[in-house]
Amino acid sequence: LQNMTLHNHSLDFLNGTPWFVFECTLDLDANYRRICLFLMYLFIFMVGLLENLLVVWVNWRRRHSANGVLFCIINVSLSDLMVIVILPFFMMEVTMDQVWLWGRFLCKVTNLIYVVNFYSSSFFLALMTLERYLSLSRPSSSSFFPVGGRQRWLVCGGVWALSLFLALLENVHVDLLEWEEPGCYMLPEYNYTEWFVSVTFLCLIFQFLGPAAVIITCNVLIARAAQTAPDVRSRRDVWLVHVYSLVFVMCWLPYHLVIFFMIIDDLDPYLFSCNTVEGLYFSFSVVQSISLLHCVANPFLYNFLSKSFRNNLINTVLNYIPREGTTDQVGAEAGARARAKANTANNGGGDPGKLSNASTSQSDVGS
Repeated sequence: LQNMTLHNHSLDFLNGTPWFVFECTLDLDANYRRICLFLMYLFIFMVGLLENLLVVWVNWRRRHSANGVLFCIINVSLSDLMVIVILPFFMMEVTMDQVWLWGRFLCKVTNLIYVVNFYSSSFFLALMTLERYLSLSRPSSSSFFPVGGRQRWLVCGGVWALSLFLALLENVHVDLLEWEEPGCYMLPEYNYTEWFVSVTFLCLIFQFLGPAAVIITCNVLIARAAQTAPDVRSRRDVWLVHVYSLVFVMCWLPYHLVIFFMIIDDLDPYLFSCNTVEGLYFSFSVVQSISLLHCVANPFLYNFLSKSFRNNLINTVLNYIPREGTTDQVGAEAGARARAKANTANNGGGDPGKLSNASTSQSDVGS
């Protein structure tokens, strides 16, 4: 939530020094930011909801396949859908200038959902990239996600449980507080600085640095393998792998940089000028909304760029179109052609060790 992290503007609770001893000359338009945030959340809600519902709808029938990449893709979309469904609360909160009108229960629940997605989405993206690399480099070895149903669901449950545990470390300090207006805040009663620094470093390591290291390293190795493969027809397939890494970094790096400088300001309130501090806290909600763009980017990158997914989408849609008389015969022929095309695409990616024209797309591997 946008106002989950409080800054000591009205009074520095850490050292008792009023913030106004510093001179602030920075004039920032909060109304313009409010409009931009509302439009950003509306875009993410509408586009992200449609994209992720389509991804789950098309891929859910194949969730029991041996393809670990596909299994991770479904979990990423489910994670993104979780945060998308609570975006209307974000939108209304922004519109009312951080006033929270939905009670203590929804205050804690919406924050918990947001932070669980914060971790789980990155974890499953990292595991998907690792699974992708292992399937290409060691096609004869076992999958990182076990083929067996029970073992696979145990691994999946472990990832969700770790995400929930890390989210609860933060959520225990979230509550509905009332000053002039009710607000949903994240503010521990004691040891604010120590707690904030600890939780922020956990976020930095587990949500960004760790997954980014796995994603970037594996994608670089995949790109090198693609460059030497004889059946890769264009450089687009190689560069697409690097786009996966670039999008992840672009979504999350601004957020973690701002948070990092906020930690420094808490540890040493006299290091930055007042204008710098005002700019940091003004931009926090902006970079937070930018980070949520991963809910829109992930389905497009990992699904809609895949020939296999597009063919399965067409095939699924055709199966739900009612057909009568001659229309039924034409539709059946079209459906048969679509299924044949999908099977061809799937068979082209069926060998995890083989690099085909579209195999640099994550969802084409073993699909």
